[in-house]
Amino acid sequence: AVMGARGAVEIIFRGDGENVEEKAAEYVERFANPMVAAQRGYIDDVIEPRDTRRVVCDDLRLLRDKRMDVLPRKHSNIPL
Repeated sequence: AVMGARGAVEIIFRGDGENVEEKAAEYVERFANPMVAAQRGYIDDVIEPRDTRRVVCDDLRLLRDKRMDVLPRKHSNIPL
């Protein structure tokens, strides 16, 4: 997120100065949580920090021999 939960809550609930910490915790639970994005299908997988190196290495190993054919261009890019 570009902004922390406390800052977002202070902007959203500008007039209500009390319960900022409680509302910030609720905001984190509802919006600043990767599980919500995973449930909605916005991301494919949530990787635990301790598994990051293994997952990245496995994915790079899978792509090691991948070759992409570059198709010839039909039209050139002429300067205008």
